[in-house]
Amino acid sequence: MAAYAADLLSDTLTRPTAAMRAAMAGADVGDDVFGEDPTVSALEERVAALLGHEAGLFSPTGSLANQLGVRLHVAPGQELVADQQAHVLRAELGAAAAFSGITSRSWPSERGLLDPAGPMSLVTTGVGPYQVETALVVVENTHNFGGGTVQPIEAICEVRSATEHLGVAMHLDGARLWNAHVASGVPLAAYGEQFDTVSVCLSKGLGAPVGSVLVGSAERMGEARVWRKRYGAGMRQVGILAAAGLYALDHHLERLSDDHARAARFAAACAESAPGSVEPGTVQTNIVVLDVGVVGWDAPHFVASLLDDGIRTYAVGPGRVRAVWHLDVDDAGTTRAIDATTRLLAKRSD
Repeated sequence: MAAYAADLLSDTLTRPTAAMRAAMAGADVGDDVFGEDPTVSALEERVAALLGHEAGLFSPTGSLANQLGVRLHVAPGQELVADQQAHVLRAELGAAAAFSGITSRSWPSERGLLDPAGPMSLVTTGVGPYQVETALVVVENTHNFGGGTVQPIEAICEVRSATEHLGVAMHLDGARLWNAHVASGVPLAAYGEQFDTVSVCLSKGLGAPVGSVLVGSAERMGEARVWRKRYGAGMRQVGILAAAGLYALDHHLERLSDDHARAARFAAACAESAPGSVEPGTVQTNIVVLDVGVVGWDAPHFVASLLDDGIRTYAVGPGRVRAVWHLDVDDAGTTRAIDATTRLLAKRSD
């Protein structure tokens, strides 16, 4: 693995700590396809309780957890709606259409921020054979491509109230819901209870090597277990992985505030060096999206120039660069990232 002064490509890059590896090595395991892995069961029950739901289902990936959630609510030929930058639309490679025959529509959003008028302008029900029926609204919290945006609980509740009367389900892509909880102080269950299903990721900010959990009613999770097997993700002695998730919940949840503080420090320095490159007040969690175009850079060139200084980032648009903090980036790495980035921002691209 290449060594970087600060690897800000993604919070998926974290490596399990020595203590997490020890917990994995000592995990009590069984055959999870038969529902006999006690460590998996413990993780599923714990996450479901945290989110205010009856049951959970362990999944190897966040994309699969989302696709299982979507499949539970939307029949082939029906539609889901999500914002135009949503992970389920932009980064899951058309899986809802490919796997489940689901169509999608999207509403525009500023930084991924949920405005109830957006989804409600699209939701269509009771139109018989004349238009596609909306079966699901998907909300992402925090919002990845929006820059780690925390969705206001008031907006979520407003959408829930409107969709409930129409018989339209809601799914929360909560890959980084842990970050939203730590940043906002809103209880996990207060978010979770507004949705019919919720997916949460263990391998981003929490630092487990693999895994997500989908939660919902016991009946829905029973159905999701069948679909998980159909999609080829029935797993055997997977408690070795689930143990990492349990360890992460015990030891890595509250420390997410450290990532948020480092991201905020980086954003403030960049804003001072290049006004307009980022608005520090919009940086709520561990993700910073820089507009390097305001000082004449194109994103790929900026990313390559940063890499020369040992700072790895990600181009998310022609003039936009994303940096993500996680438990493998400390204060010293953050200082290196600030020094390299502000130096580049202070001069135009050649």
